[in-house]
Amino acid sequence: MFAFTNSAEKISPTVVGAGTRFVGDIKTDGIVQVHGLVQGTVTGDTVIIARGGRILGRVNAKTLFLHGTMDGPATVDVANVFADADMSGTLSYITLNINNNNGLECKLVCRKNGNR
Repeated sequence: MFAFTNSAEKISPTVVGAGTRFVGDIKTDGIVQVHGLVQGTVTGDTVIIARGGRILGRVNAKTLFLHGTMDGPATVDVANVFADADMSGTLSYITLNINNNNGLECKLVCRKNGNR
């Protein structure tokens, strides 16, 4: 049995594994890792869309790490977009970090404050 729980914080990451299709909303105060497909709204402190991972829906997070595919709007404080990432929709951010990417076909909206 795997134990991912941080015993000091009592928070476990939420992982949608490769080959998994999840339909519905995910809401957590911790980390969400998507290696498969999520159709719905994903809300968390940190959302990681891994290579091969895909979200069809909305993302709300403090930090987004986008390696895979995002189809829908995202409202984040810090967006980290990597080389193989693809996104359509609207990306609303305070800080945007793009690393050698040419797959963004989304609207970028820079927010000057912390309002989501």
